[in-house]
Amino acid sequence: MSEAMTDPAHDFIAKTIQDHQVVLFMKGVPEQPRCGFSAVVVQILDHLGVDFVGVDVLQDDSLREGIKSFTDWPTIPQLYVKGEFVGGADIVREMFQTGELKPFMAEQGVLEA
Repeated sequence: MSEAMTDPAHDFIAKTIQDHQVVLFMKGVPEQPRCGFSAVVVQILDHLGVDFVGVDVLQDDSLREGIKSFTDWPTIPQLYVKGEFVGGADIVREMFQTGELKPFMAEQGVLEA
């Protein structure tokens, strides 16, 4: 049986990252992360003052699997800025620690410089 050309989870992901400037696909919600890696990224974004939308991938199995195949990235959380995949927890934390994340967000126009 062949898979349909459109994947509802991928369609949802594409629309979400198109509709919002900064999206974090995560386990849990920003107010109550359900994994340590998601919590770290939420803390970093909050610390920088970046306004973002958190999407709980645990609410739907197809979304949890879909986000991994959407970017070909095996782990969650996943951060998108202006429709572009930035990275997961390790990349975001590293960018924050090296001081790259704040200027990157400012350049993208999602953070007051």
